[in-house]
Amino acid sequence: MTYRLRNIGIAIALALVAGLLTVFYVTNYKKEVRNAEANVTVFVASQDIPAGTSGADAQGLLTEQEVAKRNVTPGAISAPEQLDGRVAAATIYAGEQVTTRRFTTEEAKGIRAQLEGNERALSVPGTAEQLLAGTLVAGDRVDVVGSWNVPESETNHYSRVVLRDLLVLEAPEGGVSTESVTNPQAASGGYSTILALTDAQAQKLFWLTQNGTWSLQLRPAADAADSPESAESAESLLLDGIGRARFQAMSARLLEGGE
Repeated sequence: MTYRLRNIGIAIALALVAGLLTVFYVTNYKKEVRNAEANVTVFVASQDIPAGTSGADAQGLLTEQEVAKRNVTPGAISAPEQLDGRVAAATIYAGEQVTTRRFTTEEAKGIRAQLEGNERALSVPGTAEQLLAGTLVAGDRVDVVGSWNVPESETNHYSRVVLRDLLVLEAPEGGVSTESVTNPQAASGGYSTILALTDAQAQKLFWLTQNGTWSLQLRPAADAADSPESAESAESLLLDGIGRARFQAMSARLLEGGE
Protein backbone atom coordinates (compact mmCIF):
# COMPACT_ATOMS: atom_id res chain seq x y z
CA MET A 1 0.00 0.00 0.00
CA THR A 2 2.88 2.36 0.81
CA TYR A 3 4.40 1.83 -2.66
CA ARG A 4 1.03 2.42 -4.27
CA LEU A 5 0.52 5.72 -2.44
CA ARG A 6 4.07 6.80 -3.31
CA ASN A 7 3.53 6.11 -7.00
CA ILE A 8 0.26 7.98 -6.96
CA GLY A 9 1.99 10.93 -5.26
CA ILE A 10 4.74 10.92 -7.87
CA ALA A 11 2.18 10.82 -10.67
CA ILE A 12 0.26 13.73 -9.17
CA ALA A 13 3.48 15.75 -8.75
CA LEU A 14 4.50 15.11 -12.34
CA ALA A 15 1.04 16.08 -13.53
CA LEU A 16 1.27 19.34 -11.58
CA VAL A 17 4.71 20.09 -13.01
CA ALA A 18 3.45 19.36 -16.54
CA GLY A 19 0.46 21.60 -15.96
CA LEU A 20 2.62 24.43 -14.67
CA LEU A 21 4.98 24.10 -17.64
CA THR A 22 2.04 24.17 -20.03
CA VAL A 23 0.63 27.28 -18.39
CA PHE A 24 4.08 28.90 -18.47
CA TYR A 25 4.54 28.03 -22.17
CA VAL A 26 1.09 29.29 -23.18
CA THR A 27 1.59 32.52 -21.22
CA ASN A 28 4.98 33.16 -22.81
CA TYR A 29 3.66 32.29 -26.26
CA LYS A 30 0.80 34.77 -25.92
CA LYS A 31 3.23 37.41 -24.71
CA GLU A 32 5.54 36.81 -27.66
CA VAL A 33 2.60 36.99 -30.07
CA ARG A 34 1.50 40.28 -28.54
CA ASN A 35 5.06 41.64 -28.72
CA ALA A 36 5.44 40.54 -32.34
CA GLU A 37 2.22 42.29 -33.29
CA ALA A 38 3.12 45.48 -31.45
CA ASN A 39 4.12 48.39 -33.68
CA VAL A 40 7.62 49.85 -33.50
CA THR A 41 9.23 52.80 -35.27
CA VAL A 42 11.77 52.15 -38.02
CA PHE A 43 13.44 54.42 -40.54
CA VAL A 44 13.03 53.82 -44.27
CA ALA A 45 14.59 55.54 -47.27
CA SER A 46 12.32 58.31 -48.58
CA GLN A 47 14.18 58.08 -51.91
CA ASP A 48 17.03 56.04 -53.36
CA ILE A 49 20.26 56.46 -51.39
CA PRO A 50 23.19 55.84 -53.77
CA ALA A 51 26.21 53.81 -52.73
CA GLY A 52 28.90 56.06 -51.31
CA THR A 53 26.44 58.46 -49.66
CA SER A 54 27.73 59.58 -46.27
CA GLY A 55 25.70 58.77 -43.18
CA ALA A 56 25.23 62.48 -42.51
CA ASP A 57 23.70 63.03 -45.96
CA ALA A 58 21.65 59.83 -45.74
CA GLN A 59 19.98 61.06 -42.54
CA GLY A 60 18.19 63.72 -44.58
CA LEU A 61 16.75 60.99 -46.83
CA LEU A 62 15.01 59.01 -44.08
CA THR A 63 11.42 58.95 -42.95
CA GLU A 64 9.82 57.26 -39.92
CA GLN A 65 7.45 54.37 -40.37
CA GLU A 66 5.43 52.19 -37.98
CA VAL A 67 5.69 48.45 -38.63
CA ALA A 68 4.86 45.30 -36.66
CA LYS A 69 7.83 44.20 -34.59
CA ARG A 70 7.94 40.87 -36.40
CA ASN A 71 8.50 42.73 -39.69
CA VAL A 72 11.54 44.67 -38.53
CA THR A 73 14.60 43.92 -40.67
CA PRO A 74 17.59 42.70 -38.62
CA GLY A 75 19.95 45.58 -37.96
CA ALA A 76 17.32 48.26 -38.60
CA ILE A 77 18.35 51.56 -37.05
CA SER A 78 16.28 53.08 -34.28
CA ALA A 79 17.79 56.57 -34.63
CA PRO A 80 19.34 58.37 -37.63
CA GLU A 81 22.40 59.25 -35.54
CA GLN A 82 23.46 55.61 -35.77
CA LEU A 83 24.67 56.41 -39.30
CA ASP A 84 27.15 59.06 -38.16
CA GLY A 85 30.63 58.42 -39.52
CA ARG A 86 29.43 55.72 -41.92
CA VAL A 87 28.99 55.40 -45.69
CA ALA A 88 26.37 53.53 -47.74
CA ALA A 89 28.06 50.38 -49.03
CA ALA A 90 25.35 49.73 -51.65
CA THR A 91 22.32 51.52 -53.05
CA ILE A 92 19.39 51.62 -50.63
CA TYR A 93 16.11 51.88 -52.49
CA ALA A 94 13.10 54.04 -51.61
CA GLY A 95 10.84 52.35 -49.06
CA GLU A 96 13.57 49.99 -47.86
CA GLN A 97 14.25 49.77 -44.13
CA VAL A 98 17.64 51.32 -43.38
CA THR A 99 19.98 49.00 -41.51
CA THR A 100 23.51 49.33 -40.21
CA ARG A 101 24.38 46.31 -42.35
CA ARG A 102 24.00 48.42 -45.51
CA PHE A 103 26.58 50.90 -44.28
CA THR A 104 30.30 50.65 -43.72
CA THR A 105 33.04 52.88 -42.37
CA GLU A 106 34.71 55.48 -44.58
CA GLU A 107 38.01 53.63 -44.25
CA ALA A 108 36.50 50.31 -45.32
CA LYS A 109 34.52 51.73 -48.22
CA GLY A 110 37.18 51.22 -50.87
CA ILE A 111 36.66 50.97 -54.60
CA ARG A 112 34.31 47.98 -54.49
CA ALA A 113 31.63 49.97 -52.69
CA GLN A 114 31.53 52.44 -55.60
CA LEU A 115 30.65 49.80 -58.20
CA GLU A 116 27.33 48.17 -58.96
CA GLY A 117 25.52 46.50 -61.84
CA ASN A 118 27.56 46.51 -65.04
CA GLU A 119 30.16 48.93 -63.66
CA ARG A 120 33.78 47.86 -63.57
CA ALA A 121 37.06 49.24 -62.22
CA LEU A 122 39.87 49.27 -64.78
CA SER A 123 43.48 50.12 -64.02
CA VAL A 124 44.96 52.13 -66.89
CA PRO A 125 48.77 52.50 -67.13
CA GLY A 126 50.26 55.43 -68.99
CA THR A 127 52.60 58.38 -68.93
CA ALA A 128 52.27 61.36 -66.65
CA GLU A 129 50.93 63.42 -69.56
CA GLN A 130 48.35 60.83 -70.60
CA LEU A 131 47.03 60.42 -67.06
CA LEU A 132 47.29 64.08 -65.97
CA ALA A 133 49.52 63.02 -63.07
CA GLY A 134 49.73 65.74 -60.45
CA THR A 135 46.38 67.20 -61.54
CA LEU A 136 43.96 64.30 -61.42
CA VAL A 137 42.40 63.37 -58.05
CA ALA A 138 39.90 60.69 -57.03
CA GLY A 139 36.36 61.82 -57.76
CA ASP A 140 37.29 63.75 -60.91
CA ARG A 141 35.47 63.08 -64.18
CA VAL A 142 37.42 62.55 -67.40
CA ASP A 143 36.98 61.90 -71.11
CA VAL A 144 39.23 59.69 -73.22
CA VAL A 145 40.43 61.14 -76.52
CA GLY A 146 42.25 58.83 -78.92
CA SER A 147 43.75 58.45 -82.37
CA TRP A 148 44.16 55.33 -84.54
CA ASN A 149 44.37 54.18 -88.15
CA VAL A 150 41.29 53.28 -90.23
CA PRO A 151 41.76 50.73 -91.68
CA GLU A 152 44.48 49.57 -89.35
CA SER A 153 46.72 48.35 -92.18
CA GLU A 154 46.96 51.84 -93.70
CA THR A 155 48.18 55.21 -92.48
CA ASN A 156 44.88 57.03 -92.28
CA HIS A 157 44.78 58.70 -88.89
CA TYR A 158 41.49 59.56 -87.21
CA SER A 159 40.88 61.01 -83.76
CA ARG A 160 37.82 61.53 -81.62
CA VAL A 161 36.56 61.52 -78.05
CA VAL A 162 35.95 57.84 -77.47
CA LEU A 163 34.51 57.83 -73.93
CA ARG A 164 33.01 60.58 -71.80
CA ASP A 165 32.33 61.35 -68.16
CA LEU A 166 34.30 58.51 -66.55
CA LEU A 167 34.75 58.56 -62.78
CA VAL A 168 38.31 58.51 -61.41
CA LEU A 169 38.40 56.01 -58.55
CA GLU A 170 42.11 56.32 -57.88
CA ALA A 171 44.42 59.01 -59.23
CA PRO A 172 47.99 58.36 -60.43
CA GLU A 173 50.71 58.84 -57.86
CA GLY A 174 53.83 60.85 -58.60
CA GLY A 175 57.28 59.39 -59.08
CA VAL A 176 58.81 57.36 -61.88
CA SER A 177 58.75 53.62 -61.37
CA THR A 178 62.06 51.87 -60.78
CA GLU A 179 60.63 48.51 -61.81
CA SER A 180 61.97 46.55 -64.76
CA VAL A 181 61.04 47.90 -68.17
CA THR A 182 59.51 44.51 -68.87
CA ASN A 183 56.68 45.65 -66.63
CA PRO A 184 54.08 47.35 -68.90
CA GLN A 185 53.36 50.00 -66.28
CA ALA A 186 57.03 50.82 -65.81
CA ALA A 187 57.62 50.90 -69.56
CA SER A 188 54.74 53.33 -70.03
CA GLY A 189 56.09 55.79 -67.49
CA GLY A 190 55.32 54.24 -64.12
CA TYR A 191 51.90 55.81 -63.66
CA SER A 192 48.42 54.33 -63.53
CA THR A 193 44.91 55.41 -62.66
CA ILE A 194 41.77 53.42 -61.89
CA LEU A 195 38.60 54.42 -63.73
CA ALA A 196 34.99 53.35 -63.20
CA LEU A 197 33.27 52.42 -66.45
CA THR A 198 30.83 49.89 -67.83
CA ASP A 199 32.03 46.54 -69.11
CA ALA A 200 31.29 47.69 -72.69
CA GLN A 201 33.27 50.90 -72.18
CA ALA A 202 36.14 48.86 -70.76
CA GLN A 203 36.38 46.95 -74.05
CA LYS A 204 36.71 50.19 -76.02
CA LEU A 205 39.30 51.69 -73.69
CA PHE A 206 41.38 48.51 -73.60
CA TRP A 207 41.38 48.28 -77.41
CA LEU A 208 42.47 51.89 -77.72
CA THR A 209 45.31 51.54 -75.20
CA GLN A 210 46.59 48.52 -77.12
CA ASN A 211 46.14 49.77 -80.70
CA GLY A 212 46.14 53.55 -80.72
CA THR A 213 47.35 56.66 -78.94
CA TRP A 214 45.21 58.28 -76.28
CA SER A 215 45.02 60.71 -73.39
CA LEU A 216 42.64 61.62 -70.61
CA GLN A 217 41.07 65.06 -70.54
CA LEU A 218 39.69 66.56 -67.34
CA ARG A 219 36.04 67.61 -67.29
CA PRO A 220 34.72 70.64 -65.36
CA ALA A 221 33.74 69.97 -61.77
CA ALA A 222 30.32 71.54 -62.38
CA ASP A 223 28.05 72.28 -65.33
CA ALA A 224 30.07 70.15 -67.76
CA ALA A 225 28.80 70.16 -71.35
CA ASP A 226 29.72 68.14 -74.45
CA SER A 227 30.25 69.34 -78.00
CA PRO A 228 28.53 67.42 -80.82
CA GLU A 229 30.21 64.11 -81.64
CA SER A 230 32.75 64.30 -84.45
CA ALA A 231 35.85 62.61 -85.84
CA GLU A 232 38.93 64.41 -87.11
CA SER A 233 41.37 63.48 -89.88
CA ALA A 234 44.11 65.26 -91.80
CA GLU A 235 41.55 66.44 -94.34
CA SER A 236 38.93 67.61 -91.83
CA LEU A 237 41.56 69.61 -89.92
CA LEU A 238 42.85 71.17 -93.11
CA LEU A 239 39.40 72.19 -94.33
CA ASP A 240 38.04 73.24 -90.92
CA GLY A 241 36.78 76.83 -91.23
CA ILE A 242 37.86 77.06 -94.87
CA GLY A 243 35.64 74.73 -96.86
CA ARG A 244 36.59 72.66 -99.88
CA ALA A 245 35.67 75.27 -102.52
CA ARG A 246 37.73 78.02 -100.89
CA PHE A 247 40.62 75.61 -100.37
CA GLN A 248 40.58 74.67 -104.04
CA ALA A 249 40.55 78.37 -105.00
CA MET A 250 43.51 79.06 -102.70
CA SER A 251 45.38 76.09 -104.14
CA ALA A 252 44.72 77.28 -107.68
CA ARG A 253 46.09 80.79 -106.90
CA LEU A 254 49.17 79.25 -105.32
CA LEU A 255 49.73 77.10 -108.40
CA GLU A 256 49.29 80.09 -110.68
CA GLY A 257 51.78 82.09 -108.68
CA GLY A 258 54.32 79.31 -108.90
CA GLU A 259 54.22 79.10 -112.67
